Amino acid sequence: MLRPEDHHLLIPGGSMKKQMTKLRVSDYMTRSVVTVSPENTVDEAIDLIEKTGHDGFPVVDEEKRVIGYISSRDLLKKDPKTKIKDIMSKQLYVAREYMDLRDAARVMFRTGHSKLPVVDEDGKLVGIITNADVIRSQIERADPEKVEKLKRTIEKVHGIKVNIVRGIVEVDRLIPTQTKVFADELRGRVYELRRGLAEPIVVIQKGRRFYLIDGHHRVVAAKKIGVKELEAYILKVPENIELGIERLVKKKGIKSIKDIEVIEDAPHPLVEITFKNTK
Repeated sequence: MLRPEDHHLLIPGGSMKKQMTKLRVSDYMTRSVVTVSPENTVDEAIDLIEKTGHDGFPVVDEEKRVIGYISSRDLLKKDPKTKIKDIMSKQLYVAREYMDLRDAARVMFRTGHSKLPVVDEDGKLVGIITNADVIRSQIERADPEKVEKLKRTIEKVHGIKVNIVRGIVEVDRLIPTQTKVFADELRGRVYELRRGLAEPIVVIQKGRRFYLIDGHHRVVAAKKIGVKELEAYILKVPENIELGIERLVKKKGIKSIKDIEVIEDAPHPLVEITFKNTK
């Protein structure tokens, strides 16, 4: 359901691509960051690596200011009782929330760092951005041209005006337009949702009905872990026209997310293709 405060996000035709393509560090960074204290020991840092699976941590003082970084490599062959402050790297590369994501990616690529602490104007830690986050932003990002093309197609076929709105939709109100998702990709979407990385889905709204066009894996993942609402690009169409997708949904008997089948015994086609090409 579109929230009243989101009505100002009505995007006039032609301006959507400009608004969607400017990605910031804040869009993809993780805000919940595991850190260590300069007074922690090598032994404690190793325990933390084993518990979290991370390969390094920002070092912060009592006021959450980033004062260093400790990696698994720094811990090699060190006395277990050595303090982190004595072996941490003090030459820091950091990012800011407002930075263009591409600029942060360039810093990581040129310096060989796989992640950058994100700090505020006082040097206090507010998040972390990783090279995996950058890759996700490019692979999973909603294609603005896809949404614009859908808008133009509906307008041309039906001779109507379609408005695009950025808003929040309730997962349980969505009507799917495909009947199957792949379990392997679903696991990836669950991971993204839990880290706050999921991109907006694409929905056509016709009156009180919301047809899900793009983002079926994200929606099924949300349902699986109890996420009740998702951000969406909503194409609003008049109620007095019949869309092709409505006929498709009726023909297949699709009524809700519960009608989507999760395919467990086959990888997503792209995964299979990639695997075959590496032999």
